[in-house]
This record gives sequence, C-alpha cells and structure tokens, in this order.
Amino acid sequence: MTLERATVEDSIERAADTVGSVWPLHSFVTANPLSGFEDRPFHRAVEEAEELFGGRGYPRPSVFRQAWEQGRIDPDVLGAELDAHGVSGEPEALLDEMATAESERDGQGETDHATETVDRVLSKWLAAFLDQGQAQWSMPDRERGFYAAWRALAPYDDEVPGCDDPADLPETPTAAVEAALSDHPQGRWEDIFEHHLAALPGWTGFVKQRADDDDAGPWQEAYPISLLEYLAVRLTLADLLDASVEPDEGLAAVSDGVAAGSNGVATGSGETDDGDVPLSEIWLTAWENSYRDRLLDGIDRTVTEPATENDERPAAQLVFCIDTRSEVVRRHIEAAGPYETHGYAGFFGVPMRYQGYDSDVDIDACPPIVDPQHRITDRPEHDHRDDRAAHDRWTDLASAGRKHLKSLKTNVAAAFTFVEGGGSAYGAAMAARTLLPSAVADLSGAVDDRVPSQGEFCEPTIDRQCDGDVGDLPKGMTLAEKVSCAETAFELMGWEQFSRLVVFAGHASETTNNPFDSSLDCGACAGNPGGPNARVLAAICNDEAVRAELRERGFDVPSDTVFLAGEHNTTTDEITLFDGHVPESHREDLERLRDDLEAARAAAAAERTESMAGGDAGDAVRETERRAADWAETRPEWGLAGNASFVVGPRALTEDENLDGRAFLHSYDWSTDPGGEALEAIMTGPLVVTQWINDQYYFATVDNAVYGSGSKVTQNPRGNVGVVQGNGGDLMTGLPLQSLKVDDEQPYHQPLRLTAVIHAPIERVNDIIGRHEEVATLLDNGWISLTVVDPEQDNDAFHYQGDLEWEPTLAKPLVH
Repeated sequence: MTLERATVEDSIERAADTVGSVWPLHSFVTANPLSGFEDRPFHRAVEEAEELFGGRGYPRPSVFRQAWEQGRIDPDVLGAELDAHGVSGEPEALLDEMATAESERDGQGETDHATETVDRVLSKWLAAFLDQGQAQWSMPDRERGFYAAWRALAPYDDEVPGCDDPADLPETPTAAVEAALSDHPQGRWEDIFEHHLAALPGWTGFVKQRADDDDAGPWQEAYPISLLEYLAVRLTLADLLDASVEPDEGLAAVSDGVAAGSNGVATGSGETDDGDVPLSEIWLTAWENSYRDRLLDGIDRTVTEPATENDERPAAQLVFCIDTRSEVVRRHIEAAGPYETHGYAGFFGVPMRYQGYDSDVDIDACPPIVDPQHRITDRPEHDHRDDRAAHDRWTDLASAGRKHLKSLKTNVAAAFTFVEGGGSAYGAAMAARTLLPSAVADLSGAVDDRVPSQGEFCEPTIDRQCDGDVGDLPKGMTLAEKVSCAETAFELMGWEQFSRLVVFAGHASETTNNPFDSSLDCGACAGNPGGPNARVLAAICNDEAVRAELRERGFDVPSDTVFLAGEHNTTTDEITLFDGHVPESHREDLERLRDDLEAARAAAAAERTESMAGGDAGDAVRETERRAADWAETRPEWGLAGNASFVVGPRALTEDENLDGRAFLHSYDWSTDPGGEALEAIMTGPLVVTQWINDQYYFATVDNAVYGSGSKVTQNPRGNVGVVQGNGGDLMTGLPLQSLKVDDEQPYHQPLRLTAVIHAPIERVNDIIGRHEEVATLLDNGWISLTVVDPEQDNDAFHYQGDLEWEPTLAKPLVH
C-alpha cells in the first residue's frame, strides 16, 4: 500500500483544522484555542473539544456561585433563561446539582503510560529541533528537516527502543507514516491523524503556524518542519514504544451522567426540554446578558448628531488602540482638559513589515488576519546626529557587555572561573533587583532619560523606493497607498474636524523577567509595540502631497494641524510623545498636553493599582514603575483581563461612563459612512480580532491547565519559542494563571463571551452579516453576542437572534 505524499498531506491538513495555531513568545499572538470549532454552536464546540483535548469549556460551578452571590447575575435574567429552556428549580439547588456532577467528573480518568512516554520523548526532540538560538549547542543536521535529523540521531536515544541504526527506520516521512498505519484502514487515517495532532496541541500548533506561513521566516527556511514530519516521528515512536495508535474510545468516553456533568448539565428537575443545551450554557448566557444590560444602561441613548465644525476645536485629539487598557487612560485624559479621544485598531491601518533602526530582524506589525503590504524601515535624520550618536554609544556598549557575559557563562572552559570571579557582582545585582526594585526602576529611568530612543532621531521610510524591495514586499509606499491609509483612518473614525495637535498613540508594555511580555504589547501589531505604526501614520498625515489629495476627497486638514506619534506604556500609563518635528508655534500646546498627560497618568495608575493585589495606592505612579522593574513580580499589570465587550460608535455614547477597563472602544460615525464600507471593515477585522482575544482569556480562565500555561512560578522557557510546565512536555498555549486570577479561588477575569454593541442602522448591520459568512458564523453559533443601537429608530436597542433576526429590548415587532 503506497499513497502519494500529496494525498497524505491533504488528509493531515484537514485533520489539523481543529488545532489552533501557536505563535512564538517573542510575537505572542492572541488567538481562540478552539478556532477550529467555530463553525459549530458554542456548546457543541466545547463538548467536542473536551473529547479531543480534555479541556473543560465552561466555568466551574464555584465560579458561577461567586458571580451569583456577588450580584453579577441578575435573578430576573437567570429566571428568563431557565424558563426559556424549560428548566425548573431554585438557583442554589441547581448550583449544588452542578457541583455534584462536577465532583463525579473529576474522579474519572485513566492514564496511558505508553502514550505519556511518547509525549515526553517527542517533546524533547521538538524542543531541540525548534530551538531559535537559545541552545549553545544546537541539534545536528537540522537543515535536512525534522524527520531526517531525528532519524539520524534516534539510535543514540536510550528512550527509543528497537532502533540501533538509522536504516532500521523508514527513509522518508511518508514511508514512516505508511509503515506505522499499515494495519489500519485508510478510512481511519484522518481520525488517527487528528488524535495524534491533538495529543500535544502546543507543539502541533507551533509547527502548524510555522509551516503554514506563506512567507516562511528564516528559521523555517533554514530548518524546515512540517506536520507530515511531525506525525512521522510521533507514529514511529508510538509503534516502537507499544503505545496506542488508534484513539481509545474507552478512555475518551465516560458515562452519560458524568458526561452531562462535565458540561454542567443538571439532571432531574434541571433537565432541558430538548436535552441539547447544558445548564452551564444557560448560567453563562444569563451572566453575559446581565453584563450586557448594565452596559446598555450606561450608554447615552440621546446621542443624535456628531460634533460640527462650528464647535470649538479641542486642545488636541488623541487616537488610541481599541485595547481595553486604553479605555482607562482615555477617560482620565478627557477629565484632565479639553481633549477628544478616539479608538482605532492599534496597527493604525498600516499593514507593514517593520525593521527598527538597530534591529537585525523584521516583524509583522499588523494583525494575523492581515498580510503585510509594505516594508518600512527606520532612517536616522540628519538633524538629529547627536541623538543618534548618543544612542549608538550606549547600545553598542550594552550589546558588547551582554555578548561578553553570555560567552563567559556558556563557554565550558570559562564558566567556572566566571562564577568564581563574578559571583559577588552578580549577587549584588540580584539582591538589588529582589530587594530594591524601585531603586532599579529609578536607575533604569535615568538611563532612558539620557539615551535617546530611535523614535527621537529616526523617521520611517514611507516613500516608495524601487530599489528596496525585499521578496514580494515593496519598500515604502506610493502616494496613492499613503492617501488610502489616511483616508481609511479618518473614515473609520468619522472625522470632519481636526485640532492643532493630533496624536496617534500606539501602546507597549514594560516588564522584567516575563516570558509573556509580548502578550502585553499590541495584539493588533502581532504582539509587538504599536509606536512604529503610529509614527508611520503620523508621517503620512504630515505629508503635504497626502494632505492635498485628502482635500480633494473631502478631508480638509487645516494648515495648522500637526500630527505626531506617541506610545502608551500600559504598565505605568506613561505616554511618550515623539515630537521632534513639532514647530515652535505649537510648543505651548505641546507643553500643556504633556502636563495634562502626566495628570491623567497619575489618575489612571491609581485606578489600576487599586485592582492589583498588594499594590501601594499611596504613590501609584511609583508602584507601577516598581512592578515594571521587579523581576519577581508575577503581575506587572492585568493586561486585557476583564475584557467583555466591544463598543463601536461615537465617543459620546460612552464618554460619561466608567467602563472599568472592560470594553474595546472603536470610534465610528454612522452618518459619515452612508455606504457602510467603514462599518464593514470594522466588523470583518477588529470585531473578529477582539473575539479571538476574548476567547483566549475565556478558555485560559475556565481551564488553565489545558488552554492556559499554569503558574509562572513553575514555567520554563523552551528555545525562545514558548514555555513548558516543569522540565518538559507540551508547549503551553495560553495565558498564565497570574494574568487571570487574584488567587487560586478567585478569578480576576470574568469568563464571558464577547458582547458587541454597534451604533448603526440595523439594516446596514444586517447587510454586512448577510454578505460575510465568517461573521455570521460567529454570531449564529454564539461565539459573539451582538446588540445594535439604531440611530434611525430613536437609538432603540435590538439583540441579534441568529439567521438575520433581531429582538427589540422593548415590546416591538421583530425586525427581519
């Protein structure tokens, strides 16, 4: 029996659909771990994922009980949900019943020791092969590909029996798969592939992402790996170690009663009419609807017309990422002075591959669902030669020091001498970081103040350069492309008025000794800082040729408007402005803005510090700086924990409401978007990305062991690509416990699916849903809850019911 390699690979590709992609830690991309199940109703998806991955899909009954006792679940809302599904019984009794089923489930399960051995041995070889520069002595023959490299070394692994020579193993990965499955009918192969790919979803997801990348990165080009090679090694190991090849139905399945309990389905009086929707789904929906109702109660339904040009110009307009952390600082900036803030996806509509001034690598600074279209690099400006020289001196010195220390620590001959001679200095540095993190923060801040950043002396190369193409990406942008970026930004935000200063503020985090630091950076920039994208859009909007073209298209940018970039440090709430090009005529405006940003920072930091366990609210700014510098700090910030909603509309809808850092806010003015193109871009882009973020936080909270990454205390980095728990095993795919919970018993993140609220005519929204199957699928299958506040119907709210049907919040005829 011999099959074409293409046939086997097609089957593997289909089998891998249920395993989500995993990105390396240095560019941590937030994604739904159950993305392969989004074509199914939510309760079916979590049930099937539990069978495949072993992870739970709903909060534990104890979490529902906490939410119930804290008043987060409205009794009337819960009662309506229970009645709608034909469930009787008092809430407390139903919670007790769910808890009983939960305890029965936790007592089930068996261990297949042979399969555990396969997992452990395979993980060891994957970590060695996929290493991205961490290992001083790398695995030999990696350039030949994963299967060939492993086959050459397997005879030297004492944990691989029955293999004394590479010739004992099939020569090609396709032959290895065929040999391992020769006793199994071909009709079962795809199910077998799915079972083995799901056994280590972290490593599988990483291989899948790396192999699927249309523009293979340097590591994949140098050391190729595919899912076929991955399965060839795994199936060969299973054969040699006498592990099960077929999915073991006996171990995967449990009794009907316990299976029901695993999803929280109540029995007896709590049984649903159709036996289809688990009780946990009902409680979750009630919790989500309670949150939605409170959110809608706080929205200003009196909003009618947007601001007109006759209104007084704000002192400055600031555009932040839609990130939930921006909601907090935006609120305090608006309170500090006559400022107008807006929300826009943090890559600022510039899909680029970016290389910093002193960086050796490119990064994709755009969402994963968007392909980069331009290559942008930083170019030192002639007028800032002194700043550049100061930057170069410091970075060269620091780089040389790091390289020297690394060579001493990793050199076999020098390591012991280095420890003897440098131990006291290292010990002093460790003591300072451990005992005096605030002093370390002060020192670091002093250095930062003296050393110019590249944003202070560089300008991005935005003009098209025909001799600078790299691969398929052009270097720079044409005039038409620049105009399109600016026009799209203004259209999406509904801008018709411009102040003297307009700030595009990207965001980044600051943290020490944190493998997950990129998860705190900008998700819209693929887990990278958003400052470069902000600087590109500011440069575009300052281009006189761009402005002239924009005026022809109806965007009359005043001659005294200056665009500048900034970067919001979400750990400390400091906002750095890149203002080297701001003319003297605007210096007074700029200084006023700086002062007010400092006031907003202090207020926002105080609000954040109150939510952090053990925080010093006495000096919130200093406390946030300490957290950023303290290498023992497991919670430098909460990140996007708490996210629950996505509000699309003018700021007037929410500007007087404290949304507690739980809402993504995207600016949109329906009256300036008669064709609906801007709303379509928001619903097919940012809405989908926020759902990914929301689902990653949701699943990492409800089952951190399977969909998260466990405690930071016991994590170990692997090969600059990810972390494992302890000394080996699968690559962890999600967020650590400390990013989600206050303590072992109390979650900080409330595990709710995304609630979207859009201020637009309902027919416009319906038209977009009807034309975009991927959006309709997420809505119809319950991954996103959608409410429209219709400005053409007195701002009444309508809840989406699926299949393009809506239910008004008041007793009105249904809208179809």
